[in-house]
Amino acid sequence: MAYNEQVVSNLLQLDEQDRKLLNVLQRDFPLDERPFARLAERVNLSEQEVLRRVARYKQERIVRQIGAIFDTRSLGYESSLVAMSVPAEREGRAAAILNEHPGISHNYRRNHHFNLWFTLAVAPTSRLGLQGTVDKLHQMCQADSTRLLPTLKRYKISVDLDMIGEHPPDATTGQTAHCGTQQSNIPLTARQISLVRELQKDLPLGERPFDGLAAAAGLSAAGLLEEARGFLARGQMRRYAAVLRHRAAGFVENAMGVWKVPENEDADRYGMVMASFSSVSHCYRRPTYPDWPYALFSMVHGRTVDDCEQTLKATSAKTGLTEYLALYSSKEYKKTRVQYFTPEAEEWEARALAGQPA
Repeated sequence: MAYNEQVVSNLLQLDEQDRKLLNVLQRDFPLDERPFARLAERVNLSEQEVLRRVARYKQERIVRQIGAIFDTRSLGYESSLVAMSVPAEREGRAAAILNEHPGISHNYRRNHHFNLWFTLAVAPTSRLGLQGTVDKLHQMCQADSTRLLPTLKRYKISVDLDMIGEHPPDATTGQTAHCGTQQSNIPLTARQISLVRELQKDLPLGERPFDGLAAAAGLSAAGLLEEARGFLARGQMRRYAAVLRHRAAGFVENAMGVWKVPENEDADRYGMVMASFSSVSHCYRRPTYPDWPYALFSMVHGRTVDDCEQTLKATSAKTGLTEYLALYSSKEYKKTRVQYFTPEAEEWEARALAGQPA
C-alpha cells in the first residue's frame, strides 16, 4: 500500500472520540502521575480505552512522540533557520551531509533558488558556535550561497493540528498573539541538564508512565513533575504534549509564507495579524539580505494546497501585504526532535574541526 493510501486508511478509522483525544493530546497533556486517567475524564472514556487508542496512534504513526517541548534558546542553545542554495546535481549529497549533524532537526527541499531549508541548534559548549557551524556546513556542502535566518521576533509557535475540523483555512483565533524576543538564558545546572535528558524522551504508555523517567533521574514521580512544572514556569519548556506526524494526521501540505514588508513599516503589526490565523503554526520576523527581502515568515499547514493558499490569500487581504512567496516542501530529507545535551553533537564537531568526514 502506498504511503498516501495508508494515510487515508488510518484517517478513515478515526472516530469522533479519536479526533477529540488527538486534539487534547496536542494542546493540554496533563503533568500528572496518572495522566491518561486525567485525559480519560476530559474525553469521557476509560483510562484503559485512552491507553489503547494512544497505542494505536503510535502504531499507525499518527503520534510521533509524547514528551517535553523545550525552548531551544532558553536552554542556552543557539539556533536558526538556514537557507542554502545548492546545484540540483549536488542537492542529494548536500542533504545527506546536513542530516549527519545532530543539531539539524528539519531539512526540506523547497521550491525556490534557495532549495535546502534546515533548522540548526548548537549547544552552549560548541567550539564552532552557530555561525562557525553554518560556515563549516556551507563549505562541506559546496553550496553556492547560504543565509542565516535567526529569529528576531517570535509571534507564534504552536503546532496544533485541528483534527475535528472546527476551523476553516482562513479562520483566526481572535486572541492576541505573542510578540517578543526569545527568552533570556538562565544557565542550567548539571542536575537540570540530566532532567532535560529524561523529560525529552518519548513517554512510555502505562497507568503511571512518569515512574520510569523519574527513577532514571533519581526522583519520585511527584518530584519529577514538580521539576517539569518549574521548566514550564521559567519558559525553558514550552509545553509537554504529543507531536503528530503532519502527513499521517492528514495535513499533507505545508507552505512557508515569506512576506516582504515595505520600508519604514512596522513589521510587528503585520506579524501579530499573521499569527492570529488558526492554520499558522509558526510566525517569525527574520533578517533580510539583498538577495532575500522577506522579513516575515508564516508556516501554514493544510490538508490540501488549496487550504494553504486560502490562508495565505486571507493573510494578504487582512494585512495588505501583497509581495509574498509560498514555499512548499517537495521533499523531506529529515524531520526529528532536537535531542539536547547528547554527546553526538560534540563528536560531529570534533570530526569537523579535524577535517574528517562528518
